[in-house]
Amino acid sequence: MDIYSRYIKRLTQELAGLPGVGAKSAQRLAFYIVNMPKEKVLSLSEAILEAKENTTYCRECLCLTDSETCPVCSDLKRDHSTIMVVEETRDMMAYEKTCKYEGVYHVLHGSISPMSGIGPEDIKLKELMKRLSEEEINEVIVATNSSLEGETTAMYISKLIKPTGIKVTRIASGVPVGGDLEYIDEITLLRALEGRTDL
Repeated sequence: MDIYSRYIKRLTQELAGLPGVGAKSAQRLAFYIVNMPKEKVLSLSEAILEAKENTTYCRECLCLTDSETCPVCSDLKRDHSTIMVVEETRDMMAYEKTCKYEGVYHVLHGSISPMSGIGPEDIKLKELMKRLSEEEINEVIVATNSSLEGETTAMYISKLIKPTGIKVTRIASGVPVGGDLEYIDEITLLRALEGRTDL
């Protein structure tokens, strides 16, 4: 027997489909939303729709942005000869918080994971190689997560780029194995960047 309204049940199911939201959290959120004032619910739903409809990929680094070229790529003061490769836009934001990295980025939108059926063709590697062939690049910093998938991706990128003669480095292991960049503090990220090594 269903205790709750079918609408709350559906809302709970939709929320549980979000990453990091378990069944209990989804249920709490569903009840919270249902009890919110109607104008707040409308504001939340409008914000979700606006973000979905107005967010696009930067034509250069492929991060999520609301303009053709993101603020980092359009900044002429940045070092456009150094590209940091990250898995997600969130990882890029984590490095931007350090205020020390002066190059540009390339967002892969994932990592190689044979167990999940994600191969090199499923992430933005082709676009990275196109950038490297068209732009004057001196160094590629591989800043994928310190997970099995992140390490696999890093090694694959290294093997792809080495024949081009472009320097390929990997962020230092100040970032713990299994750690996601978005959750790591700025000082640890900075030390990892400064201690990077050749791949």
